[in-house]
Amino acid sequence: MTEDMLAGLGAGPWALPLLFALVLGDAFLVVVPGEAAVTAFGALSVTTGAPPLAAVIAVAAVAAASGDACCYAIGRTVGLERWRWMRTRRARTAFAWARARLDRSTGTVVFTARFIPFARLAVNIVAGATRVPAPRYSAVVTAAACAWAAYQALIGAVVARLLPGGPAVAVVVSIVVALALGLGLDAVLSWAWRRRDTPTGPDR
Repeated sequence: MTEDMLAGLGAGPWALPLLFALVLGDAFLVVVPGEAAVTAFGALSVTTGAPPLAAVIAVAAVAAASGDACCYAIGRTVGLERWRWMRTRRARTAFAWARARLDRSTGTVVFTARFIPFARLAVNIVAGATRVPAPRYSAVVTAAACAWAAYQALIGAVVARLLPGGPAVAVVVSIVVALALGLGLDAVLSWAWRRRDTPTGPDR
């Protein structure tokens, strides 16, 4: 996309609805580029002045919380066996993984899963299926969505501020940086969870 097209996208009336739709869809399908969209719009906010950074963060947070709450509602209403994809080996493994961690630390797992695309779907569905109290779940999901939205948007904003060039360069580089940071965060959290699962002491 040219710089004029990117500027037009950021300033257009469909910018924030598009962002909302991508982030909401990302809660259900990991192939939807929700993170990349928030980062890209954060970069556009700095380089073109639109949409406002605060609006990017607010819309992304509402969409993220709404998507996670929908996944929770699915788990609460249909359980973990209703649809064929839920009975595949990969889905069962993911649900078992999520259940084991939710049993140990519900709040921490729900919060950190928001930052890991492949984990949050399983965690949110299992949270609903295992009847994690809705008020507690909603509070944690809302806090996680706000933190995630600010994190993703500020990556784009900071990269755009530091990097010389127009919006096209800022958008591309900020997305690459966000993906690299996401992979690093995923690796660190996976290591921490594996370490927590490893038995210690004389009975090991």
